[in-house]
Amino acid sequence: METLTSSFTTEGYWELFSLVRNSVITAGVLGLMGGLIGVFIMLRRTALVVHGIAEISFAGAALALLIGVDVVAGSALGAVAASVLIGVLSLRDRDTSAVTGVLMPFGLGLGILFLSLYQGRSANKFGLLTGQIVGVDDIQTQTLVTGAVVISIVLLLIWRPLMFASVDPQLARARGVHVNLLSMVFMVLLGIAVAMSVQVVGALLVLALLVVPAAAALKVTVRPYLAVLLSMLFALISSVGGIMLAITGTVPISPYITTISFVIYVICVFLGRGGRNRRRRSAAVLTSWPLTA
Repeated sequence: METLTSSFTTEGYWELFSLVRNSVITAGVLGLMGGLIGVFIMLRRTALVVHGIAEISFAGAALALLIGVDVVAGSALGAVAASVLIGVLSLRDRDTSAVTGVLMPFGLGLGILFLSLYQGRSANKFGLLTGQIVGVDDIQTQTLVTGAVVISIVLLLIWRPLMFASVDPQLARARGVHVNLLSMVFMVLLGIAVAMSVQVVGALLVLALLVVPAAAALKVTVRPYLAVLLSMLFALISSVGGIMLAITGTVPISPYITTISFVIYVICVFLGRGGRNRRRRSAAVLTSWPLTA
């Protein structure tokens, strides 16, 4: 514990902050995107899918590292391929958790294989698991920010039908909503979002950015717009706050992000009102989201 606390220092803090300005901007935009898509992840009960996509994304990044191509591109290709595969298989099987559970160990095994064959710096291997956003350059920042903005815009454009299909897919299908098409579009967006978020917290801890903030927000409110705003705020605090704390010491960024996310979630659990009446009211409001949001 003494070794850990002694590694923290505020000396030259703002000089260090200027060196990670790109990281703060990128983390902030990715946090806002993660908070937005996270609400749909929770409503569609696909939190496990996020972890499954992250492990396939990790395999893609590890393969890219092994063959000497862009790691971010490899991560994105792996994530999109995994999301499409899970989406297609889920449409046939109707059991997303089972499909994801089958693919997760396969992706992790491939990633470990590729890393074991890689003879380069060990820091590169570690970065795939824990994130390496502190080292992003201008081009990576522009790419990640652009991707996050595009995903957010698409989600806002399909907000109403996607919300309807997420809350009550059977009723949405009966009213003419193209549920299967929306599911595939959402899975592709989710795959890209996971690939970008892996750059922040790594493949192992991506749930802290895409799932925990939304889960916390839904503990304290059932109002659709407020839930989304709180989720985005919590993700923003976690991502940016993690970097602001990380530059004071030598501990990697991801433990800070995950800890802040967890603390926010615990606080929201205690702030949220429990009981049967609240659960009934939540169900009634959630059911009305597609019609009132």
